[in-house]
Amino acid sequence: MDGMDERTRELIKTRILSKIKDIKSFPQFVVETMRKLNDPDSSAQDVAASLSRDEGLVIRTLKLANSAAYGISREISSLTEAIALLGYKNISNIVLSASVYTVMDKALSGYALDRGTLWRHSLTVAYASRFIAQRTGRTPPEEAYVSGLLHDIGKVVLNDYVRFGYGIILRLVEDENVSFLDAEHRVLGFDHAAVGALLVEKWNLPEAYKYAVAHHHTPNDLKDPRYQAGVDVVHLANSLCLMLGVGLGADGLQNYLYPEVLERLEITDYEELMSSLVDFVALAEAELAEMEEAFR
Repeated sequence: MDGMDERTRELIKTRILSKIKDIKSFPQFVVETMRKLNDPDSSAQDVAASLSRDEGLVIRTLKLANSAAYGISREISSLTEAIALLGYKNISNIVLSASVYTVMDKALSGYALDRGTLWRHSLTVAYASRFIAQRTGRTPPEEAYVSGLLHDIGKVVLNDYVRFGYGIILRLVEDENVSFLDAEHRVLGFDHAAVGALLVEKWNLPEAYKYAVAHHHTPNDLKDPRYQAGVDVVHLANSLCLMLGVGLGADGLQNYLYPEVLERLEITDYEELMSSLVDFVALAEAELAEMEEAFR
């Protein structure tokens, strides 16, 4: 027995689905900006016109354009110029990151994560996913970045219910040697990966992100080969970041790295990749700090 009766489990599932519905979709101007960023016929002026509807995003974009992370030697004061210099992919990342930050920047006691820890872990996994995508050449690096950023978004919804069932979940992890994800599902009827995928679907984001979120702990269960490389990259990035202690909350217990992922990505020197990632995460700290500062 998993320690919770079926009626309680069904009640929790109903409330989880209701909570997903209550989480706001991205503001219309964000959807419009993303549409323009994906339109090959749009100009930097078109994107700037949409982006300028949110003063906070304008400030963040200019802050990042002038940060050391992007290595631009002169001061950028024009939003249109910042968009042209940073490029659509970077602007897309900034817009999505800023939108997600407002959802993620909170303490999640159910997962033993202090305020800011989920965001820091997610952003580090995003950077690591992009790094691995660049190294392997198997999936677009910026797509990997966004997938990495979103991979744990379901924890925001599931946190209160994990806290409610924490004792039972932890007992399953310790006594039966199952993953935290499996224990979540057995106790609550949902896990944070499935809930995250529902959120990504609600936000009308590309399917590649939905599958990466849904399978970041279970890459071998993916049925659609078109998205396998993207899922594998995020799974590997998340696993390595947890091994390095970045955002290691309660669910870091019994985290498993699938060796098939290394085979599919044709990574033959795992230790060298781990070593490179240690150096990379250290270098990314400055960028993380600048991005966090820009989002506050």
